Amino acid sequence: MPSTLRRIAAAAAVLSVGAFAAGCGGGASGADSRQDLNLQPIAAAGPDPFTQSTADSTATPTPAAPAAPRSPAPGGRSTRIVSGAAPGLYGGTQSVASCDVEKQIRFLGGDRAKNRAFADAAGIDPGSVASFLRGLTPVVLRNDTRVTNHGFRDGSATSFQSVLQAGTAVLVDDHGAPRVRCACGNPLKPPNAHQGEWNDKGKPWPGYHADRVVVVRPTTVVINNFIIVNITNNTWIERKTGDDGRRDRERPDIQIDPDKPPVTLPPSPPASPSTSPPISSPPPSPDCPTPTPTVTVTETPSPAAPGSAPPSDQPGAATPSGCPTATTTVTATPSPSPSTPSPSPSTPSPVEPSIPDSSPSGDMPSLPTDMPTDLPSGDSGIVPPSPESENV
Repeated sequence: MPSTLRRIAAAAAVLSVGAFAAGCGGGASGADSRQDLNLQPIAAAGPDPFTQSTADSTATPTPAAPAAPRSPAPGGRSTRIVSGAAPGLYGGTQSVASCDVEKQIRFLGGDRAKNRAFADAAGIDPGSVASFLRGLTPVVLRNDTRVTNHGFRDGSATSFQSVLQAGTAVLVDDHGAPRVRCACGNPLKPPNAHQGEWNDKGKPWPGYHADRVVVVRPTTVVINNFIIVNITNNTWIERKTGDDGRRDRERPDIQIDPDKPPVTLPPSPPASPSTSPPISSPPPSPDCPTPTPTVTVTETPSPAAPGSAPPSDQPGAATPSGCPTATTTVTATPSPSPSTPSPSPSTPSPVEPSIPDSSPSGDMPSLPTDMPTDLPSGDSGIVPPSPESENV
């Protein structure tokens, strides 16, 4: 009996290992894996839409001229990266919004589960969905564009990779990234960085080419105005971020050919460690004292008296070389010292002593050096210099 139980347990273990291998290793992984890519035409709701359509585009847009297809990278396909601020990346009709934002707010506001799932997929707080949507800008795509799309199923958001056809009405944020697909109310995010092959799901539309699909790179700065193509007459419009088109402004001064595709960007280089160490100042010696901020007032040296010693440095302990200091030096030109006689003029002239102003001043006149010493007592009309004049 024990041997029989051991055989049954061993067989069960083999079956469970096989089931685990089938469940976890049934598909290829890494760069050799294939990922589904849903092709979504302009008006198709797609799988598991969040809401009814809020698209309000009144004209079929003129797509940007397709660039020559690139050779796909080994094991996948090439990617055309475009800045979210590129002129002509998006289009629209002057003074007409391509999406009804208020209708979108009503659809989500009437279903708490959808509102919560939408906020979770968009990366915002459920209570800020309305303000988030009102801050977006309605436009239409002018290129087939790859995004991370979301659906609503069983009370939560799903996630899948999609290519949205040129002409799809979307709401973009102030960094130029598509955030909502108006035909289904789905929140959007930038596509994932899958490096393997793609498995296109859905029927390609006329003009679709896998190597002409673009990926929008959000800007690092806020966009205040979008330069878009008027899809009714192929002219240029300036649309303010977050505006529904009512404040659109024609831009006849823009000379870019709207039929040309937007300029693509090179892929972001991978981060690599620097080969050379950063330049920095050598660390201070451990014997260095902590510098104390001081203000030192120096004077322009007067001629030293014969035989006098040169002035010494500031008192204090000797500081090792290379130590940091925090001293601010202010240079001032002093008045002649009272102990140093002024040179007598070659031709003496009578000097009329004057009474200085009572207010301190740096231009205080000095008394003549050959004043007599036997002045009479009482008011002589001569006022000696005030003590403040010696310190100026």
